Amino acid sequence: MSTTPSSSRTVRWLLWLAGTVSLILGLIGVVLPGLPTTPFVLLAAACYAKASPRLHAWLIHHRFLGPMVRDWETHRSLTRRTKTLAITSMLVMVGFSAWIFHEQTWLLVALLAGALIGVIVVACIPTRAT
Repeated sequence: MSTTPSSSRTVRWLLWLAGTVSLILGLIGVVLPGLPTTPFVLLAAACYAKASPRLHAWLIHHRFLGPMVRDWETHRSLTRRTKTLAITSMLVMVGFSAWIFHEQTWLLVALLAGALIGVIVVACIPTRAT
């Protein structure tokens, strides 16, 4: 990921804002089942790489979040284990939610459509051996 900041002050501010919101959502996802952590943290890293090299470096060196960011920036792929865990946890949470909302057809359809999109996105990410 390029760490060259964007030249426009407005663009940098918007990227900083998007990165900060993404990071907050990712941190909420640590404790809230069904809200993913990794995609939001990776989005935050991408935004910070363009908006603030200092925040990007902080995120890369963070004790808990840094390894996932460094791994993604190095390989641009997921291990088979990571993909299996992501898809399985998505399906478990969607299954639980579908059971709860089974009488609300429109919500159930939206939930299942979102799950399908999530599975397709994860499945399309390149897989690496280790």
